Amino acid sequence: MQLTAIQKFLWVLVGIAGLTFVWGLLWMGPRSDQSGSSQDPAFSAAFELTDHQGQIRSEEDFAGRWMLIFFGFANCPDVCPTTLAEVAAVMDGLDGDADKVQPIFISIDPERDTPQALAEFVPLFDERIIGLTGTPEQIAATSDTFPIYFERIDDASAPDGYTMGHSSHLFLFDGQAGFVDSWPYGTTAEEILTDLRKRM
Repeated sequence: MQLTAIQKFLWVLVGIAGLTFVWGLLWMGPRSDQSGSSQDPAFSAAFELTDHQGQIRSEEDFAGRWMLIFFGFANCPDVCPTTLAEVAAVMDGLDGDADKVQPIFISIDPERDTPQALAEFVPLFDERIIGLTGTPEQIAATSDTFPIYFERIDDASAPDGYTMGHSSHLFLFDGQAGFVDSWPYGTTAEEILTDLRKRM
């Protein structure tokens, strides 16, 4: 029996759906809940930077605690303030479990984001958020250990004549600083909180 054009088209769709399903299983495998998994994380958080109170901090300071890490800059007009506001809402939503999570804001603009500048910026959202900065070399070394990008963009209308383009994911790490998951910009605090509670 000869297949009609419509039948051929439907079989193509079935084939595509099947391939998509298989790919989804392969992709989701390593992203499944790792709370009881022996799989190695995709990568680990690694940094040694100065916090907004002038103290040197590394990932080892937060051993045993979950870390929510976001890269941004204090002069960011929208993405960074919005994300930090969501992080603050997550911390409020955790109630008694908030002490198990450390939110961290890592600057990608060390030229302007001194510890003093971050001390004025970060607490505007939540006093539990730690702001980290360093020399350009330290920030570059830190960013190399994360799947992020950032770049300086000339903009005459921005403070000091430039702004920063950058990745906008919020990263979650476990108590051993191993990567667990990330959320894209625009993910609500409610969604993040639901995901986080499932893993804690």
